[in-house]
Amino acid sequence: MTALWTGSAPLLLASTSATRRTLLESAGLPVETRASGVDERAVEAAVEERALGPQNLALHLAAEKALAVSRAAPERIVLGADQVLDRDGIALHKPDGRETARAQLQSLSGRSHALHSAVALARNGELVDSFVETALLSMRPLSDAAIEAYLDAAGPEVLKSAGVYQVEGVGIHLFDRIEGDHSTILGLPLLPLLAALRRLGHLAF
Repeated sequence: MTALWTGSAPLLLASTSATRRTLLESAGLPVETRASGVDERAVEAAVEERALGPQNLALHLAAEKALAVSRAAPERIVLGADQVLDRDGIALHKPDGRETARAQLQSLSGRSHALHSAVALARNGELVDSFVETALLSMRPLSDAAIEAYLDAAGPEVLKSAGVYQVEGVGIHLFDRIEGDHSTILGLPLLPLLAALRRLGHLAF
């Protein structure tokens, strides 16, 4: 445990995301990770008729992940998180290959889009808090040659990201303007998360 954390057990992250774990540990929080087992595409299909927009979809997915792990880990405080890329009200997902990645970058080129990063906290199988933060990103116009050069430079790792970029790496070259907290862009808005943990009595100050 760290001096900051007052919980009896580490924060349980319902994800195996190395980026999210690093963000939490950098903030001095003890973290354990556990895959949620939630099939995101299946959840999306089940709620499609409810016409959730991208922002509410992010919240819904974060809650499903937190609750799935919380039911199996009673008494633990569980953190679920999800991020949805919103292009004019349409949610974009992680590409399934280079062709899809190329098409996504072409659709985002020269336009602005939103990243909705949602967090849900659960304990004993019930939600105790949830919220979503949004960042706005403007991608500069990209030629087909520039997209191919970027995909070569970025490598297959970017296929794990909706929008086909990681701004903490070479993906930063794609943008001419970014508005929003850096941790929100990385998929885990730290300031509101720390405020929520403070309200729940899990932080020393």
